[in-house]
Amino acid sequence: MNTVLYRKGYRYSEKEFKVEADFEKLVVENSKTLFGQYSVYIDAKKKIDNSAFGGVIPDGFLFDLADKNAPEFYIVEVELARHSFFNHIFPQTTKYFAFFKNPDSQGKLIEKLYEIFDKDDELLQQLKSRIGHKEIFKFLKDTIENSQNILMVIDDDKSEFPEIIETYTDTWGKMVKVAILKEYHLQNGRAETILTMSPDFENIENIDIVSAETEQTNKQTAYTEEFHLDGVQDNIKKLYEKLKEELSTRIPTLTFNPQRYYISFRKKRNFAFLKIPI
Repeated sequence: MNTVLYRKGYRYSEKEFKVEADFEKLVVENSKTLFGQYSVYIDAKKKIDNSAFGGVIPDGFLFDLADKNAPEFYIVEVELARHSFFNHIFPQTTKYFAFFKNPDSQGKLIEKLYEIFDKDDELLQQLKSRIGHKEIFKFLKDTIENSQNILMVIDDDKSEFPEIIETYTDTWGKMVKVAILKEYHLQNGRAETILTMSPDFENIENIDIVSAETEQTNKQTAYTEEFHLDGVQDNIKKLYEKLKEELSTRIPTLTFNPQRYYISFRKKRNFAFLKIPI
């Protein structure tokens, strides 16, 4: 259902995208606005050909460099909600999971990204302004090995997302982030627009924390402490177990409530949230 916005007496109507290419263009042209001034967005369809990765071409590659010490990498897929989930969105995303898990595919991606930066001075300067004198190839390799995300930018919600994320916790649950992007146009003939994105990209890793679900009691989910500790360094696992032991001793009624992005500490209600770094 299309919505409208009202601002200072003016009416802005939601734009309906007829073709996906127009929606992809909106993301490319507004990448700094949507993903932050310290982001580097690569329009993949203009930079690579069909044969580069076995016929799998995402819409974009995104480096989030807001935290220079913990950069994040995303394969970006821009979708229209009217597309079939199981005939289009699901199989396309599954290819990216396989792509991340294949060392040869990862190596080809790193080499291609290095080539893109080497040939595009504007993108290279954006990257260097945040990483300084770090060697580019090593930066790309380290980042992609340690940060493997898929960002789904879509023009409306899909009812299949919650169940799929709960069912495939090791892939959809860990790697896929969904952002709903909408564009609104002023109806008085002036070329003025408003963009909305939910959740805001700055908080996309923490969206469960601010959702209404955080205050539900004893909700059964597919997420466990083992889910959050999988692949984590041994010293961090030991630190978590020590923290859990100390807190349980001091607060006997304390419960630990794993959710998609965090483990909450609960005594009558959630009072703290812990995100375990990989």
